[in-house]
Amino acid sequence: MTLYSRITGTGSHLPPRRITNADLVAQLAAGGVETSDQWIVERTGICARHFAADDVQCSDMALDAARHALQAAGRDASEIDLIIVATSTPDMVFPSTACILQNKLGANGCPAFDVQAVCSGFIYGLTVADAMIRAGNARCALVVGSEIFSRLLDFRDRTTCVLFGDGAGAVVLEASEQPGILASDLHADGKHVGILCVPGHVSGGVASGDPFLKMDGQAVFKLAVGLLEKSARATLDKAGMEASVLDWMVPHQANIRIMQSTARKLKLPMEKVVVTVDQHGNTSAASIPLALDHAVRSGQVKPGQTVLLEGVGGGFTWGSVLLKM
Repeated sequence: MTLYSRITGTGSHLPPRRITNADLVAQLAAGGVETSDQWIVERTGICARHFAADDVQCSDMALDAARHALQAAGRDASEIDLIIVATSTPDMVFPSTACILQNKLGANGCPAFDVQAVCSGFIYGLTVADAMIRAGNARCALVVGSEIFSRLLDFRDRTTCVLFGDGAGAVVLEASEQPGILASDLHADGKHVGILCVPGHVSGGVASGDPFLKMDGQAVFKLAVGLLEKSARATLDKAGMEASVLDWMVPHQANIRIMQSTARKLKLPMEKVVVTVDQHGNTSAASIPLALDHAVRSGQVKPGQTVLLEGVGGGFTWGSVLLKM
């Protein structure tokens, strides 16, 4: 019998504190940085984002998202036999946020580890979980993307601080006799490290180097559009499908213009693209599962539909997953 993996539940978490563009413009103005709602919306499509409270950790948001996903799947935490957390903002240097989440869930004993591929992290984590299930090494996996990017932002740099938000998204991925994940495609190219990074590190008990997010926006945009199209087509080719069969595309929610350009290249109408960037901003590894959960719970994405997930991130990393819901 051929073994497949299938998403059986989705969940998400957004911090209660919602920051509109007007809120952010006022905050930046107090620090001598000028921007406007119009400037932000025209360049990114973002109208609002959520910021975590100071006492909230990445694992706390992951926990809430995971519980919602488990409830949707009709599973108990004791049934989980694999936990993967995609994050660039872990609770601590080590142990992994996945281990911390495991303890909070009470799912102790199963493999638990983090994946660090920045905004592509959830795609990487989902692909690893699928491979482990197909190999018979797991039957019920929890894959989470959770990020607190607000703590990496330099609020003196309007080109980056307006883009990001905090949140978490999760899926339960289970072994199935029916195909769920149909194909995937992962890549990285380390020569682009410098165009999107946080170059600081911990040394001697202090943060050494620059601890803020740095991005060459134009370089990221140019790379992202081309790579997302190539990855999408490669994944579709592996499954023997055309873009025309897609019911939905759930892209990494980084910038509405990147999403529009990718959809145009795939000849996919924007009516088939799940968009949450306007209300969530860029939540890095959390953005795809957050958007997927929003689409499932709002009734957009339905059981049996064909969905393409895709993302790009610092590294430079990129990838996509084609699945049946």
